[in-house]
Amino acid sequence: MNDLIITTDGPVGRIRLNRPKAIHALNTAMCAGVLDALEAWREDAAIRCVVIDHAEGRGFCAGGDIRMLAESGAKDGAEARAFFATEYRMNHRLFTYAKDTVAFMDGVTMGGGVGISQPCRYRVATENTKLAMPETGIGLFPDVGGGWYLSRLPGRIGQFLALTGHRLDGAETRALGLATHYLPAERVEDAKTRLAATPEDVAVVLDALSVEPGEARLLAHREAIDRLFASDRLEEVFEALEADPSDFAKGTLATLKTKSPQTMKVSLKLLLDGRTMATFEDEMRQEYAVGARVVQRHDFLEGVRAVIVDKDNAPRWNPATPDGVSDHVIDQIFAPLPDGEAWNPY
Repeated sequence: MNDLIITTDGPVGRIRLNRPKAIHALNTAMCAGVLDALEAWREDAAIRCVVIDHAEGRGFCAGGDIRMLAESGAKDGAEARAFFATEYRMNHRLFTYAKDTVAFMDGVTMGGGVGISQPCRYRVATENTKLAMPETGIGLFPDVGGGWYLSRLPGRIGQFLALTGHRLDGAETRALGLATHYLPAERVEDAKTRLAATPEDVAVVLDALSVEPGEARLLAHREAIDRLFASDRLEEVFEALEADPSDFAKGTLATLKTKSPQTMKVSLKLLLDGRTMATFEDEMRQEYAVGARVVQRHDFLEGVRAVIVDKDNAPRWNPATPDGVSDHVIDQIFAPLPDGEAWNPY
């Protein structure tokens, strides 16, 4: 079975993720296939827009091939770097693509699924959407442009999402602008049919089928999130949470205590830097350097062991607490790669 189904539906290029047993998680070949399709359609006047969705099974895309990344990271990391290089080129190509692109996030949209949907001009959420960047729970960080997208969310919601891995529902995804439209899942196929008939009117088609998504529950905590996550220093975030007696603060602190202190610090710096990145290319170049190093560090290998391999969900982070992660280590992780090793978009 092909992991990727590339077809055309009249004037619409169709990219369908097709790894249902892995909730359509991306591997290197899938990312390369998306790149090839985008390149083939770039100069093809018959193709007016590109639609990205998933084939059978639940979820849009649960992320990337985490097990492969850990196996590679435990050795020389070469295969992991090759995956990141290809995936980030796909992210960048979508971000800069001239033709309209539409992602239907009808289901689980995590990690790599965020990376393939957020660069699209139109991003459709449904009642099935569960969008998250849960990487700190496995000793990784919100990559695939997370430093760009999350840092541009209102207030400190991006920092909250990056550290906690909180799952947004469709209404919250739409309210935060991570989705441009909210459709009932039962209207998704109708939308695709209409797009094939009038690909020059993507916004008109999606606007006509959109409905009010209902309450974005996370926004009820907006004031608390902005206050508790105000600092770019992880130790100060913990102090703020520990000093707050509310159930929200207690629950959030308990969540953060299960995450990797090292990659929570990486995530805060990523968003701090990402807010002022001049271009998305600059963002991806930095994330590649960070990813190439983090994938070979203890916390990622331990996180994958605990969550994906042994499934004991009891990772032993090292260092185990925020104050054990030195600024020097974070600086080492973020140091630019030499010219011959640095990421480039082509």
